[in-house]
Amino acid sequence: MMPAPFLSLPRFTNSLAAVFSGGKVRVPIASSGRFQPLKRSILILPMSQSAASEAPDGIAEAEKSGRDVLVQYVVLRRDLIDSWPLGSVVTQGCHASVCAIWMSKDDAHTAEYCSASNIDSMHKVTLEVKGETQILNLSEKLKTGGIDHKLWIEQPENIPTCLATKPYPKSTVSSYFKKLKLCK
Repeated sequence: MMPAPFLSLPRFTNSLAAVFSGGKVRVPIASSGRFQPLKRSILILPMSQSAASEAPDGIAEAEKSGRDVLVQYVVLRRDLIDSWPLGSVVTQGCHASVCAIWMSKDDAHTAEYCSASNIDSMHKVTLEVKGETQILNLSEKLKTGGIDHKLWIEQPENIPTCLATKPYPKSTVSSYFKKLKLCK
């Protein structure tokens, strides 16, 4: 028996072609264009009302309403983005983010950021620096300013790859990141 053809997600989402019949979802298979039963279960959960109202301009909306939104900053190295597989760099940012949250798990801002009422509307800002020197300098600047963060150092290579702050009110930390570019 031959394995099922690979489903091209971009092709599927661009074509918006799916047929619902007999309680089963049938999707076009990229290699043949034929409809075949979907072999794996896909669960699509609707976005909660709070997340829907916050995305994608939740920070701007919060500022307009006078709230000081809690935000976690994640800073990646552009040189690694250009030379490593994208998934590897994203994983580094995830490591730093989770670690910063865990290290500050008893902090009031972190508790609010991760609370049931905010869990679907977390705000992260992902920025970039040019390379190792800049990430180390930023980490020192944050330490000097008393801003809790995690500088992620990939082991066993001992490479500083990224950093993430614990959640802070945006007004408290945004000045440290004003000169950095959004990661694109």
